[in-house]
Amino acid sequence: MKVLIITVAGMSTRFSRSVGKPVIKCLYHNKSLKDSLLYILLERSREFDYFIIVGGYRYKELCETIRASFKKFSDRILLIENPYYSTYGSGYSLYLGLQKAFETGADEIVFAEGDLYFNEDDYQRVCSADKSVVTVNRNPILADKSVALYFDIDGEIRYIYDTGHNELLIKEPFFAIYNSGQVWKFSDKEIAKKVFSKIDKEEWKGTNLIFVEKYFRTIGRDKYELITLGNWVNCNTLDDFNQIQEY
Repeated sequence: MKVLIITVAGMSTRFSRSVGKPVIKCLYHNKSLKDSLLYILLERSREFDYFIIVGGYRYKELCETIRASFKKFSDRILLIENPYYSTYGSGYSLYLGLQKAFETGADEIVFAEGDLYFNEDDYQRVCSADKSVVTVNRNPILADKSVALYFDIDGEIRYIYDTGHNELLIKEPFFAIYNSGQVWKFSDKEIAKKVFSKIDKEEWKGTNLIFVEKYFRTIGRDKYELITLGNWVNCNTLDDFNQIQEY
């Protein structure tokens, strides 16, 4: 059983501001919903048994649009509402997604944030990998838009991110640093369940990186691949979204 978790609960304030009106970022398009980030991702994820979509902001509109215009995928879509999208961090959306994934009996779980665009061939490498996967991209690491990951002197993976989009700070020596691709594959369901169960309620109110880092530190470096996603765009603004037209 293969499950894709997509989190789209956030208010996308910066994106809406750049558009000039409130919008659901993952559904935004210039001509057709088939050009939206969510539709593109589902279209490229044919091998999955279920798509778990965790929404929050304008949830009713999200559900109505998906039911009306995503009928091609309707028998595989599971919609989950995050009622705390405006007060908790991204971790709670992942909590809800993982909880539902475990209920389906998923053996392999891929998790992707819903505001991304990336090369399809590279994404297929993630989906078909036997091992778990951490993704990176080739973009410069900028505090206002990047999640960075680095390997400390013990070879352990660590993530850094500033929710205020102001600065990134590493207080220890490290071997390598990358711009995170924000797509992950969790191939060891037992370890995923174990890590999930050990994270307390307060931690789930933080970012999704808490679970991600703990999972990959638990399985160890030899149990996961590092895959680079080409043509990677994090659509924080309308200019970012328009950039994907070049690909």
